[in-house]
Amino acid sequence: MKGFLASTVAGMALGLSLAAMPAQAQDAAVPGEGTAQTNDHQRDPNAKQGGSIVITYKDDVATLDPAIGYDWQNWSMIKSLFDGLMDYEPGTTNLRPGLAESYEISDDGKTFTFKLRPGVTFHNGREMTATDVKYSLDRVTNPKTQSPGAGFFSMIEGYDAIASGEADSLSGVTVIDPQTIEFKLSRPDATFLHVMALNFASVVPQEAVEEYGADFGKNPVGTGAFKLADWTIGQSLTFARNETYWRNGLPYLDEITFQIGQEPIVALLRLQNGEVDIPGDGIPPAKFQEVMNDPAQKARVVEGGQLQTGYITMNTRMEPFDDKEVRQAVNMAINKDRIVQMINNRALPANQPLPPSMPGYDTAYEGYAYDPEKAKAMLAEAGFPDGFSTELYVMNTDPNPRIAQAIQQDLKQIGIDVSIQALAQANVIAAGGAEDQAPMIWSGGMAWIADFPDPSNFYGPILGCAGAIPGGWNWAWYCNEDMDKRAAEADSITDPAKQDERDRMWSTIYTDIMADAPWVPVFNEQRFTMKSERMGGADALYTDPVNIPINYDYVYVTDVQ
Repeated sequence: MKGFLASTVAGMALGLSLAAMPAQAQDAAVPGEGTAQTNDHQRDPNAKQGGSIVITYKDDVATLDPAIGYDWQNWSMIKSLFDGLMDYEPGTTNLRPGLAESYEISDDGKTFTFKLRPGVTFHNGREMTATDVKYSLDRVTNPKTQSPGAGFFSMIEGYDAIASGEADSLSGVTVIDPQTIEFKLSRPDATFLHVMALNFASVVPQEAVEEYGADFGKNPVGTGAFKLADWTIGQSLTFARNETYWRNGLPYLDEITFQIGQEPIVALLRLQNGEVDIPGDGIPPAKFQEVMNDPAQKARVVEGGQLQTGYITMNTRMEPFDDKEVRQAVNMAINKDRIVQMINNRALPANQPLPPSMPGYDTAYEGYAYDPEKAKAMLAEAGFPDGFSTELYVMNTDPNPRIAQAIQQDLKQIGIDVSIQALAQANVIAAGGAEDQAPMIWSGGMAWIADFPDPSNFYGPILGCAGAIPGGWNWAWYCNEDMDKRAAEADSITDPAKQDERDRMWSTIYTDIMADAPWVPVFNEQRFTMKSERMGGADALYTDPVNIPINYDYVYVTDVQ
């Protein structure tokens, strides 16, 4: 998903009966806590209830409306204010029921029936019902909402009609009773449960949306672990613990204060002085080596993967990159370790399109080893003993031009003369979307970050035939119809019990794509989060792959008395 996260380089399931399906949330009602409160999380034995933390950001938050918010800064904030029917186990990409207590899927994989948890209330005190779920889905898909996530719901019957303005309600979403809602899909889609876990699928109360109108994003009302207590524009936001949250014992913290207008370097100094718990904008690049070379500071840094891949595309419809051997030679010519060093080792060398933390990643696949001599010999075999000249398009924001220069130097070693075209991001994107303009593109600053942890999200838009169109994001213009059929077959496996089989199919698809070599996968960026000594909770919570960047619901402080 382009533009979703602030990259360090940019500058930063279905077809089975309920009886056979492991879809029930194993929750038990907690005596004296109300029927909605459940114990379906593994409580950290070291966690302490209470306390508050301070998080800094340079810029103010754009919105807390789950239908609108789509950036690095507000993503985990919104996740803590709202819930959807589905969710993820903290710190992982494993799906689990959220506001849904259970779900049932038809044999053809096209009808989902969700049973809602009873007694869940919004922050305004009203009980949530199936009508709220339908309203929320109708709202996010209505063009008037202008949601950047509307397209994720295109598999639901009636989506085309609501998207075109012919209808104001999704015909495929039906309220059966206050605690039951049914979804009919126009096609089987194994990503549907992941879509139901996106922020865009969060459940909102209609009366609050109508009361605040365009200002709902400044006055959010959800069912989440925290509720908005105060927002002083340009200065701070305060989240307070939702005392009636349906997951018993959560959140651990009583309060979170987000301080706005803090330069990253100042935030780091305040962290060092014990005034800040998490610098939200991360470790300033100019201070990264200083922090990592200081054992005391390095001990407070948490490193984790993110669902991102930075890559070089080769236009398979332009000579000489229409020759597979040429593309394979380029793969062997790039010194990925050196490029990773250029960005302070904030990434891991990549050998396939999927990042390591994505389901379907093939741990046994070795990819193309760095071997300039073999690459040069392969070029000669392909008919280019003296190499050739070409162009590499790159976004003109540091460090991307420097990375392009490293690529240029690597290709020079095998006889390829590269002219670097450093342009504004919009111009690079436009060049990539033109069939015969950009022979090569370094994707840095525009690299793909998954919208949800499913391997299909790395295929259709950027490697499938559907993306190889004018204005598309498949800048390699790679279109393999057989691969498209295999991808569709993989996504037709909609039985969660067969997810391992589906993941293996996707693994094979991506390794077979690498045999065609339309890309040079260069690196998978790592996320570095710094925290104060008083912060507790598993490291995975601070680099959560879906509660990006931090899972606020499960972190805690250790100095509560």
